[in-house]
Amino acid sequence: MAVDTRRFRELFGSFPTSVSIITTVDADGSPRGFTCNAMTAVSADPPLLLVCVDKGSQTLPALRHSGSFVLHVLAENGRAASDLFASKAEAKFEGLRWRPAALAGGAPVLEDVALAHAECRVVQHVEAGDHWIVVARVEAAEVHRRRPLLYQRGAYSVWRQGAELAAVRG
Repeated sequence: MAVDTRRFRELFGSFPTSVSIITTVDADGSPRGFTCNAMTAVSADPPLLLVCVDKGSQTLPALRHSGSFVLHVLAENGRAASDLFASKAEAKFEGLRWRPAALAGGAPVLEDVALAHAECRVVQHVEAGDHWIVVARVEAAEVHRRRPLLYQRGAYSVWRQGAELAAVRG
């Protein structure tokens, strides 16, 4: 069976992924951000991660300009934020509590909805199809004791540890 865009999305939608929000600031210092499910660790030494950014993203110019961002892995209460940052809305930060990152050029840190967040400095951009792969060094990170938000086949869920997972591990 040919792998067209629909089949490709179906393939990667078939397993649960974490949900993340990437935030940065533009040339005017205004906050920008988008929802991202394509991120992963690259290296522990030095601490590197990557995120994939659609070439049509409204946040991409700000990310390229600032050279830094905050990656937020969302907690179970982050669904509304995920939906908001996945939209093309201009006022994504209105009504959200955030603080400027100390080591990521003042990019917004959304602690209230994060399972974890990392302040990152971009070290490389790699063009790949309809996206840019952005490799960044993790300059600071925090982890909170919350349950992660997951996304699979167009629906959100929350990680729940249980007997089924214990049986798979054993």
